[in-house]
Amino acid sequence: MHDLRRIREAPEAFDQGMGRRGLEPLSERILDLDRRRRAAQTDLQDMLTRRNAVSKQVGVAKRNGEDAGDLIAEVQSLKDGITENEAAEKALERELEAILEGLPNLPAADVPDGNSEEDNREVRVHGEKPEFSFQPQEHFDLGEALGFMDFGAAARLSGARFVVLRGALARLERALASFMLDLHTQEHGFNEIVTPVLVREEALYGTGQLPKFSEDLYRTSDDYWLIPTAEVTLTNLVADGIMDEGDLPQRMTAWTQCFRSEAGAAGKDTRGMLRQHQFSKVEMVCVTHPDKSDAELERMTGCAEEVLKRLGLHYRVVVLCTGDLGFGARKTYDIEVWLPGQGMYREISSCSNTGDFQARRMKARYRPNGEKGTRFVNTLNGSGLAVGRTMIAVIENYQNADGSVTVPEVLRPYMGGLERIARGEIVAQ
Repeated sequence: MHDLRRIREAPEAFDQGMGRRGLEPLSERILDLDRRRRAAQTDLQDMLTRRNAVSKQVGVAKRNGEDAGDLIAEVQSLKDGITENEAAEKALERELEAILEGLPNLPAADVPDGNSEEDNREVRVHGEKPEFSFQPQEHFDLGEALGFMDFGAAARLSGARFVVLRGALARLERALASFMLDLHTQEHGFNEIVTPVLVREEALYGTGQLPKFSEDLYRTSDDYWLIPTAEVTLTNLVADGIMDEGDLPQRMTAWTQCFRSEAGAAGKDTRGMLRQHQFSKVEMVCVTHPDKSDAELERMTGCAEEVLKRLGLHYRVVVLCTGDLGFGARKTYDIEVWLPGQGMYREISSCSNTGDFQARRMKARYRPNGEKGTRFVNTLNGSGLAVGRTMIAVIENYQNADGSVTVPEVLRPYMGGLERIARGEIVAQ
């Protein structure tokens, strides 16, 4: 949500920021609604004050046996005016909120301008692309041949964009998540949290998924929503709260199932595990001081990168341009891992600084040291990592000519010492 005061103080800067997002100037319309709303509030307060004063005069006149007819008529007229003014003020408030809640965050000054992902800027590259003496296969061909990845069974159970994992690959998913959680909690200072995957509407509103992106979400018949990411639950843990400055930063992580309808992905990545309706992800969320959120974004991105480094995977980091930036983000780094089976980079983590955009929607604040007032915190979120996509990367990068998959050394303690996944392999318990 945007700060009206900032728009009043710098309407040109606001329009410039929205223009970088490809939107028309809106400050004039917003400020006109704001002026009319504030004028209606002033008129309403004047009417309430006048009604109270006249009501007292009516009482005095009656006690004195005087005719109060004109005063009573004025009170009634004021009541009618108050009712009309309240309705007008509320209508203006709703119209203003509808505009503001549908507008994306303003991009940071150092975010590159652009129209699409083609204009994202590469920041750095880690490692080298692996070389194979054979034609590398894609993960779904390898997984199905191993007998541990079953899309047919999933389709019979649930339809398209689901998978059943068995045996060594089921354990590999658990191993990856456990490895990520251990790394983030033991070395990166994150607090592990278990959260619900069903939330109320206000939680999704707070992080910006609602009302704009309702078609991307799943909703139950009794008005719960399935989370698209643990960003929703972790970030909302500070909603409507006031923290002391000394409590910042708060760094949280969770491994959850995530659910997305993929409404805008018809025909994209229809085979395999890249784009599914249900998937698991280790999420990182940070709540921090506004002056430290830029540095926190760099730190969070580094935490996500460390997972890939220890898995020995080649990747690159790109900063998203204005045309590819998410709705709530002011700046985002995407980490793209190399998939040799596809012969291309694919996103495996997205780390974003939302500034105070989410905090305003959630009313999440902190009290600066030595001050009586409060300020809004800054919130950040990032995948640390998407577990299914990390499995894809491991399968494709560690595949062997015979169709087996070597288990990265860092994961072997989580896999009961297993070094290679082959067809019919029994993982030691």
